[in-house]
Amino acid sequence: MPTLPEGYLTLIMRFAPIFSKRMWHYVQVLITGAILAPGKRTVTSVLRVMGLSYEPHFQNYHRVLNRAVWSSLVVSQVLLSLLVNTFAASGPIVMGLDDTIERRRGAKIKAKGIYRDPVRSSHSHMVKASGLRWLSLMLLAPISWAQRVWALPFLTALAPSERYYEKCARGHKKLTDWARQLLLQVRRWLPERALVVVADGSFAVILLLWQMAQLANPICMITRLRLDAALYEPAPPREPGQIGRPRLKGARLPKLTQVLQDAKTVWTTLIMENWYGQRRRKVDIVSGTAVWYHTGKPPLPIRWVLIRDPRGKFKPQALLCTDPKIKPLQMLQWFMRRWRLEVTFQEVRTHLGVETQRQWSDLAIARTTPALLGLFSLVTLLAHRSTHRGELPVRQAAWYVKPLPTFSDALAAVRYQLWHDRDSHMSLPDTDMAKIPRALLKCFRDAVCYAV
Repeated sequence: MPTLPEGYLTLIMRFAPIFSKRMWHYVQVLITGAILAPGKRTVTSVLRVMGLSYEPHFQNYHRVLNRAVWSSLVVSQVLLSLLVNTFAASGPIVMGLDDTIERRRGAKIKAKGIYRDPVRSSHSHMVKASGLRWLSLMLLAPISWAQRVWALPFLTALAPSERYYEKCARGHKKLTDWARQLLLQVRRWLPERALVVVADGSFAVILLLWQMAQLANPICMITRLRLDAALYEPAPPREPGQIGRPRLKGARLPKLTQVLQDAKTVWTTLIMENWYGQRRRKVDIVSGTAVWYHTGKPPLPIRWVLIRDPRGKFKPQALLCTDPKIKPLQMLQWFMRRWRLEVTFQEVRTHLGVETQRQWSDLAIARTTPALLGLFSLVTLLAHRSTHRGELPVRQAAWYVKPLPTFSDALAAVRYQLWHDRDSHMSLPDTDMAKIPRALLKCFRDAVCYAV
């Protein structure tokens, strides 16, 4: 097993109290091997890259996932603490909430279902996928050496379909129920910090947003808003001696579709940086406050922002914020970080082997994918400690100029440091030939020849 650098070891040791002393050795091997392994992220591929192909008690490494007693929630809490202290030590903590489909097949995978594939579907064409639905909460923080915002997963939950619960004693939990549970958990972990959560239109549900706004320390949520949403003025003050139930809302306000078409609407032009990953975009906005109300639901005070392109290159869209005091420009800047969520999902599929693991037990399935998503954040933390003067090496070529590092560069920097601490001490610095132990050479050979 490669010797962990001191800076890496002090960070990884933060997770040691969660596991037993005997189990911690196996966990270290799995963490290091999952970083070094190319291609698939099965336990066997981890053991091979660590030089443990002939380990007689290989089943002990499988038991970390399918049998050992440890809390995933405590791991998430420690990971969140490390991320916040490193990348968001001050100011509001901005988080992203989104779901993704892990394409898995097999009769033993009980929680799989048929879902709309958000990656391959469009407004005019829907693609269905069979697999597991995961709801992930990520820290949206600017990374100094990357010079952009990254989405760093720290808490992920399996959200099965309604069909899965037909044979279970417990009732079905909707995606919004899982979202509420995750957000309340984070609020318990960070009771004093200001939390901002950005999400897509799937979480624009009055009851969920109202519950987050009613907390002692409210969670500010920013989501998309339907253009035909029913908006009202606040309820007028109750007059002395007035009988009957208090009013929940005031007069009806025009729909946002009417505001969009009204020639009297006063638009404000803004220059947005990094608009959906682009450099700059000129947009027109108009904003206001209202009460979003639907029969049988509590009234929700919101700030809405209507966005249009002066050149008509994208369809108008609307956003809502559960804190009416937030300024429209700040809303847009926070919401534009949301596009990094899909980038992270794609990165973990490409570089960390999500959808390549082969766990079949329910407990191992519930642990493996959240662990691989959390590995994205752990690699980012390790790469942050590998930066030299705030910079990270970037792989470039004559045909490809890349000015800023991506996750592949961060992963390569961490891998280089892990391998370097084992093989660099055996050779003199001024020689052309490098001495490599035979076992380490075999690991290199297997990793290169069997890389997929």
